[in-house]
Amino acid sequence: APFKSALLFDCDGVLVETEELHRTAYNMAFAEFGLEVGNEAVVWSVEYYDKLQNTVGGGKPKMRYHFTQTCGGEWPAVTKRSIARPTDDATGMALIDELQDYKTECYKKLVQTGVARPGVLELMDEAIATPGIAVGICSASTRGGFEKVVDAIVGKKRLAQLDVIIAGDDVKEKKPSPEIYNLAATRLGVPNSRCVVVEDSLVGLRAARAAQMACVITYTTSTQAEDFYAEGAAAKLLDFSGRPALSALFDLGSADLLPELLVDFRDPRPRTATQTLAMS
Repeated sequence: APFKSALLFDCDGVLVETEELHRTAYNMAFAEFGLEVGNEAVVWSVEYYDKLQNTVGGGKPKMRYHFTQTCGGEWPAVTKRSIARPTDDATGMALIDELQDYKTECYKKLVQTGVARPGVLELMDEAIATPGIAVGICSASTRGGFEKVVDAIVGKKRLAQLDVIIAGDDVKEKKPSPEIYNLAATRLGVPNSRCVVVEDSLVGLRAARAAQMACVITYTTSTQAEDFYAEGAAAKLLDFSGRPALSALFDLGSADLLPELLVDFRDPRPRTATQTLAMS
């Protein structure tokens, strides 16, 4: 039977807490290449990586943003490889390609120690078992790094039951472009308005909203300060440790989205000025 609705999961930060693993892997790559800007080693701190996470989607764009924006357009010297300091965007991106390859290898080793975020696999399993609801994963990560994560965290048996899996290499534009979510809906034959996306960052929320999809945010310590409701999140909560059933998202009889999502689980919405005045 064709699907009536879909539940789509981002990967990093949603299925598994990966920000710190990514940050460590980038810093391992920077150290391996001996990157320096202004005679200082290139190192991404926790605070700076949080900012990057909420500004730029995807690994190569993050590095490009760092050198062209944060460093004011100064490409790094490469002190431990026989690579000349980039002088323009083309040579800069060639260096970023090499850094990304090395970073991905570091990340693959690190990620095998990761664990799933609370309650998320249980929700995925319930959706897989429910007729009429398609289930998928849409990740900005390149397939190399992404496959290691999902194999280790989601497991091959569960992956084989998913209806769509899209990695960053499958689309031209990274989030916050809606391309990855539009592609998922097209492949599933489900209207965008009948898709629920689970994301963890503003970049992901913007991609889902640009695709006209309802978006639930499971935030992390690095994204909890963001105003997700102001940007259109249907619900936000730390994680699924309260074990919300699929029935908090969909009417299981009809597979329709509920008018309000995760009512008993989500963080309260901020009161509007009108509500506050009415109460005073």
